[in-house]
Amino acid sequence: MAFPQRLLEGYSAFLSARLPEEQNRFRQLSEGGQSPEILVIGCCDSRVSPEVIFDASPGELFIVRNVANLVPPFETGGAFHGTSAALEFAVMALKVKHIVVLGHARCGGIRAFADASAPLSPGDFIGRWMSIIAPAAERLGQPDGDLSAYLPRLERASIENSLANLMTFPCIRTLVERDRLTLHGAYFSIATGGLLVRDPMTGDFEPAVVDGSLEVRPSMIRAIKA
Repeated sequence: MAFPQRLLEGYSAFLSARLPEEQNRFRQLSEGGQSPEILVIGCCDSRVSPEVIFDASPGELFIVRNVANLVPPFETGGAFHGTSAALEFAVMALKVKHIVVLGHARCGGIRAFADASAPLSPGDFIGRWMSIIAPAAERLGQPDGDLSAYLPRLERASIENSLANLMTFPCIRTLVERDRLTLHGAYFSIATGGLLVRDPMTGDFEPAVVDGSLEVRPSMIRAIKA
């Protein structure tokens, strides 16, 4: 089967438009290596691209994407630890200064957990992976039957859970306690483009502020918080 035509067309556009404009940047990255200051843990949902949301150039963000933007707790007993390995590399080798857990509305993984969906395959990889958020769901309590109100709360509770799990990694906890690394939570609305950022003092998710003004209109804020 042929290589996807859509990718070939996109690469052609990259060669003719973006590459000439950023050739020097790519060359510097090739010769000098990467040195991003921010690690973003995002969802593999195709609608939520951190590079697009934050208008990032090549080399600016170190990005880890997985189902539902989860961080597992620290443990060394398993065989494969993709997210943990990326964390280790970003923190210990790249020495990032910030880690952002970027959640989003309408997350399929969160919905699958809330619905207790049947496994999609004998391996039930999604179900086992999503069990990471069980502590968050327990703290939140059972839904009252209205999943439209419950799911956004669970999506944000999952972000809190991942932030707590980050602190179970000894290297991360040490750097945070020494003020050399800062952890952040954020929540993106696919429908409106609005962004909520977690207040580390209160734990509340509030509208992002850009250049001293609210990034989103009040109606958009209500839609994200719903």
